[in-house]
Amino acid sequence: MSQDPAGPLVAVLDLDGVTDKAGLMDRVARALALPDWFGRNWDALADSLSDHTVWPEGAVERGLLIVVRGWRPYAGARPEEWRTAEEVLTEAADRTAALTVALALGGTSQPSGDDPGCFVRA
Repeated sequence: MSQDPAGPLVAVLDLDGVTDKAGLMDRVARALALPDWFGRNWDALADSLSDHTVWPEGAVERGLLIVVRGWRPYAGARPEEWRTAEEVLTEAADRTAALTVALALGGTSQPSGDDPGCFVRA
């Protein structure tokens, strides 16, 4: 088995300041550059995470790593919503071989690029 030397495409999902599901869905849509017709609900999120046609260019071939940062305050403020978000992210990663989701446990550094939802190379 060989691994692509370029590594996966990394999308940073920064949830800093998110206080509700609507904010979460807006951040996901921006971080993953989802189409305007993205439904901003749990089913639409699950579908989009599993649908390679809406993934960024090159992500299918290289793989897509979603790094979720700044999630703890949201998880504490909206535990039921966060549990649902975790379930959706986990199920999508489990059934989509090219998708990996990682929760950042700390740190305050911003991702490279002008937009906190930008794609960066691993």
